[in-house]
Amino acid sequence: MSKFAQDIILKPIISEASMIGANNEDGARKYTFKVAKDSNKPEIAWAVEQLFKVKVDKVNTMNMRGKKRRYGRFEGYTPSWKKAVVTLTGDSKSIEFFDGMM
Repeated sequence: MSKFAQDIILKPIISEASMIGANNEDGARKYTFKVAKDSNKPEIAWAVEQLFKVKVDKVNTMNMRGKKRRYGRFEGYTPSWKKAVVTLTGDSKSIEFFDGMM
């Protein structure tokens, strides 16, 4: 890998829906991150494993379109970005950062 893990995983997404996925009762813990737009699924899985010392089962990605915003008489779009939902394996430990949020 020519990229650093910190360049791929930009920030965690803390929302009500993402916290429900992280605190799932069936054991499949899902964590949501904002990632670099040019990253792919194997790079995202590698970066999460390197940063948080966990085992990744699968990665789902989606491109989020920027929303239309107005400021007075001027209008434009917020930047588009990429979101990744990372599912950990059943025997993997949880990510401590998200445990403090619940």
